[in-house]
Amino acid sequence: MFKLSQIGIRNKIANDPYYRFQTLREIAIAAELGIKIDVNQATVDDWLRLPGVSIHQARTLVELVRAGVQLVCLEDVAAAICVPVGRIQPLEPILAFAYYDRLSSLSPEKTDPNLASAQEIATIPGITPDIAQKFVEDRQKHGKYRNVVDLQRRLNLSSDLTSQLMHYIRF
Repeated sequence: MFKLSQIGIRNKIANDPYYRFQTLREIAIAAELGIKIDVNQATVDDWLRLPGVSIHQARTLVELVRAGVQLVCLEDVAAAICVPVGRIQPLEPILAFAYYDRLSSLSPEKTDPNLASAQEIATIPGITPDIAQKFVEDRQKHGKYRNVVDLQRRLNLSSDLTSQLMHYIRF
């Protein structure tokens, strides 16, 4: 019976990219399966997959990375969320620490369409000043954009432009 439930958990972890780990044993299974969370690309939802990480801690980590802070080791993560390294040490097998050059064309600067001015939005490749102005006007009239799908729907953007935008915007 125990073997069967362990196989069931293993299958859930392998097949559900949003699976929220409940135990350190599940973290170990995820590591065996090669699952990694890139700390410098992780979203709030990625951090919340980990046992013991609060919403406040997840938001802090994401905001720091968005502000340009590179997390290069487990000690950086612990310091950022004000916990002892030993508390998050068991999560290390699935945490990946990679360096990203923010000035590289492979890591474009991302713009938040809920905060940016029309001039800032117009710097995004493929966005004309007229479209940028539509971003701002729609945001002022109907409120913040929830995600890229909401943005596409509200502004009636083409799928090609939306595909390009995904690499330059963040919410």
